[in-house]
Amino acid sequence: MACLFLVLLFTFPSIAQTSTPTNRITGDVVPGAAWDQVSPEAVGYSTPKLDVLRSWLKTQDTGSMMVIVQGRVIFSYGDTSHTSKIASVRKSVLSMLYGNYVFSGKIDLGKNVKELGLDDKQPFLPIEEHATLEQILNCRSGIYIPTGSWGQKDYMPPRGSEYPGTHFVYNNWDFDAAGFAFEKLTGKDIYQALQTDLAVPLTMQDYSVDKQKKIPTESVHPEYAMYLSTRDMARLGLLMLDNGSWKGKQVIPSDWIRYTTTLLTLFRDINPTGMRNYGETARWGYGALWWVWDDPLFPGGVYTGFLQGAYTGMGSGGTFLTVLPARDMVVVHQVDIDARPHANVSLLSYMAMLSMIEEAHCQDRCGEAPKNH
Repeated sequence: MACLFLVLLFTFPSIAQTSTPTNRITGDVVPGAAWDQVSPEAVGYSTPKLDVLRSWLKTQDTGSMMVIVQGRVIFSYGDTSHTSKIASVRKSVLSMLYGNYVFSGKIDLGKNVKELGLDDKQPFLPIEEHATLEQILNCRSGIYIPTGSWGQKDYMPPRGSEYPGTHFVYNNWDFDAAGFAFEKLTGKDIYQALQTDLAVPLTMQDYSVDKQKKIPTESVHPEYAMYLSTRDMARLGLLMLDNGSWKGKQVIPSDWIRYTTTLLTLFRDINPTGMRNYGETARWGYGALWWVWDDPLFPGGVYTGFLQGAYTGMGSGGTFLTVLPARDMVVVHQVDIDARPHANVSLLSYMAMLSMIEEAHCQDRCGEAPKNH
């Protein structure tokens, strides 16, 4: 009888592995003209648990959201084709544009603000003249010229109080000067560069140069506002996740992506101090125009959590472009601040959304009934 059981076991392996799903998808893909959409279970996630996330989003000011795993859409909410202002996520997109020009030598990150001709309406102080373009990208220039940005004047240190490179302050002068420097050194308009360098090779579905517009500030350097759809931002996130490669072509140097998403400023050193609340779950430090999770991506099999190695762009109002290498995942969350200027989804709420997505990760147990206690 025992021999008969063994014959049946090896002849019909499903008898021994009834809980293993047969429709699991393996391998990453890159979207073509449109995104591939699959059931969450196909890549190890639970539809019922993601439905809980959908219910949560209905209580928020969320305009749209996408979750991408292995290059495939497993969750979407709202109109992901709608284009609206992405607020400070623009800074992370600018970082992506910088890569090719730094590696070609057209942009020299070691040049200081005087050599770059970044003079403003208010002259640089002697100490500020030492600030380099790299320090600007790291938000460590020590140049605190006002831009008129709401709220920033309340926490900006006095001019000349910090030597360039020594002190992180979230400062829109740095970001706007970085945009001005990009255009001056490359001879390209930012929005045209976004079209040719990223939108075309990634076959973005909704990007339009005509929808983009710069916004004047108190500084001579304008805000280079960007207007993108959720599904186009997801392509940018997937390009970052794939280390700059898209369909076999290196669109951004992989070493540049590693540099910009390396933790350069620890969470404990972020300023203003209100951006590092120790009582909340968001521990984001900073790289070069990307927020970086304060827990590096360790080599080998060491694993400390789903946010290990993660990085994100964050925009006021609650727009996020997040890459989670530990889960082969991209998450995009957008709030339409054009239609509703006061709409807001807090960082704490967004972290709860990421936790819900992680809790929906069921691996090979997606078909199992929940345990009742």
